[in-house]
Amino acid sequence: MIVTKTPFRMSFFGGGTDIPAFFNEHGGAVISTTFDKFCYVNVRHMPPFHPYISELVHNRFERVNNIDEIEHPLIRECMRLHDIHEIRLTYEGDLPARTGLGTSSTFAVGMLNAFCALKGKMMSHRNLAKEAIYVEREVLKEHGGWQDQVAAAYGGFNRIDFSNNEFKVHPIIIHPKRKRELDENLLLFYTGVQRFSSDIQADTFAKPVDKTKQLLDMLALVDEAEKVLTDKNTSLNEFGKLLDTTWKLKRGTGSKVSNGSIDELYDIAIKAGALGGKLLGAGGGGFLLFYCEKEKQPSLIKALESLMIVPFHFESEGAQVLYYAPAEYSPRKEILLK
Repeated sequence: MIVTKTPFRMSFFGGGTDIPAFFNEHGGAVISTTFDKFCYVNVRHMPPFHPYISELVHNRFERVNNIDEIEHPLIRECMRLHDIHEIRLTYEGDLPARTGLGTSSTFAVGMLNAFCALKGKMMSHRNLAKEAIYVEREVLKEHGGWQDQVAAAYGGFNRIDFSNNEFKVHPIIIHPKRKRELDENLLLFYTGVQRFSSDIQADTFAKPVDKTKQLLDMLALVDEAEKVLTDKNTSLNEFGKLLDTTWKLKRGTGSKVSNGSIDELYDIAIKAGALGGKLLGAGGGGFLLFYCEKEKQPSLIKALESLMIVPFHFESEGAQVLYYAPAEYSPRKEILLK
């Protein structure tokens, strides 16, 4: 049996510039962090006593006798990639899927990590990220960028740069006390709305030329935000104000990024004391993140009392194998013939 643990991520700046169609021409960068909410993947080979050869538990229950019968595309293609057969796989997440936290890519990273461990191989963070990108973007042809897979694999508070079909991860050097202050000034609210990120991304990049200026402006904010974080003489409140700027830019990149309800909630939060915020992920729903000074947080929480607040703290460990007890695999036919 293998159990993996992989963190979800929240992206602050640069979202949209991590898409190859953009960054291969203009360069791209994001600032993001992982936090202490995780997905867990449990994998073991099935005993040969059942009328089915694989059992998969995710947002539904699947029992199949052939890999082609698997309805979950990500599970099916990750199994094909690593020649995995006759397994029981279960997925559990601390937070709901399709909510802007890179849950699909986090699942991909965690599952690939488990499959490699099942075969007695250890994957580097880099290779985990690259394989997850390959399956989601090349095999499944899903619209989207690369930041989710990289963040989930590496963990931590990072600047991730993209160019020439490659990525580089640079941990942001910030004093622990300052990082703790930032952590305490961020509040996360769940809107209750779920959506497919790939649908939002497809709309956003339907006419990529029209979005270039906004994306270049969003890219420039990555440098500004990094300077705020690393300069101890600059108030962290500037980070919150930059979140407001990047959210306004992001709203201009696609018609599905926001809607009237999200805009109303955002305006309520600003009036209640938040300096800035954003809808996490591609847009359309999910989680709202706000920067708000501690003394003003009670007012903000009361103003958004219709939403669920999600306590969190930054994490830095990335993708992990929690439990490693692989069993030697013999195909069912071979076992039954003995």
